[in-house]
Amino acid sequence: MGKNGRYAMGLFLCCTAILLTAAPAIAQNGIDNGGHSWWFWPLLLFIVTFVMGILAVLGGVGGGVLFVPIISGFFPFHLDFVRGTGLLVALSGALAAGPGLLKANLASLRLAIPVALIASSCAIVGAMIGLALPTNVVQIALGATILGICILMLTAKKSTIPDVPEADKLSSALRIYGVYYEPSLKQNINWKVHRTPLGLCLFVIIGVMAGMFGLGAGWANVPVLNLLMGAPLKISVATSKFLLSITDTSAAWIYMNKGCVIPLMVVPSLVGIMLGSFVGVRLLKVAKPTFIRWMVIGILAFAGLKALQKGIFG
Repeated sequence: MGKNGRYAMGLFLCCTAILLTAAPAIAQNGIDNGGHSWWFWPLLLFIVTFVMGILAVLGGVGGGVLFVPIISGFFPFHLDFVRGTGLLVALSGALAAGPGLLKANLASLRLAIPVALIASSCAIVGAMIGLALPTNVVQIALGATILGICILMLTAKKSTIPDVPEADKLSSALRIYGVYYEPSLKQNINWKVHRTPLGLCLFVIIGVMAGMFGLGAGWANVPVLNLLMGAPLKISVATSKFLLSITDTSAAWIYMNKGCVIPLMVVPSLVGIMLGSFVGVRLLKVAKPTFIRWMVIGILAFAGLKALQKGIFG
């Protein structure tokens, strides 16, 4: 385990010790223990979110998009707390994976910064809307949106390394281009993007939806960056993960201000997602783009179906 991993584990142990005295009261107020000891659910949360952290990096999605439907469906936590924790989960996973992705030259700052400015501003508005809407409406809309994205990715013929004949004027002015080494092809890939104005407009909607659903925006970042703007899949996945560290921060403050965060859920979830992200970054460097594409589709489809089920049947 590296330095960051040891630090995260130490943080987990310290916070767990602090929670020993507070946990019984927290459990009585916000969690139905279901006959288990108070530590059962935090331990299970740690294990589940560790796996989520690995899958989130490979899929280029925030851990929140998996956390919210899965935890709300199988754990006895109120949805408001799940949504608040889900944003922090997505944020911590992005913060853990971001430096490694930048160092590996997979995440592009030139591509991320203009997108992040728009999405993070709109996420604040989305968070306010999400807390005002009925829960089932939000979940149904989330499930339908994610399944629609899966269909787009399944029907896309060129998504691994899209063919972009010429960069548009806006992307040229912003200098959004780059080079990365693709191990599976054993060659350097020169990439650029097009349809930038439309892409930036869509990130207004993505930011609102990210805050409204109480989760990260990776589920929409990757299709827009890859299928619409033409960035290679690995660049899209890595840049999407980095974007979450900016976008989710804005929305997370709204949920924290409303009191939708409790330590018994947040501590094991954050440490689990961080440790899983460290593993995911190492796997992303050697994974084949086609495998990542199917990983993205599988993750999004499962999360979308679960959100629909929860919204319709409760």
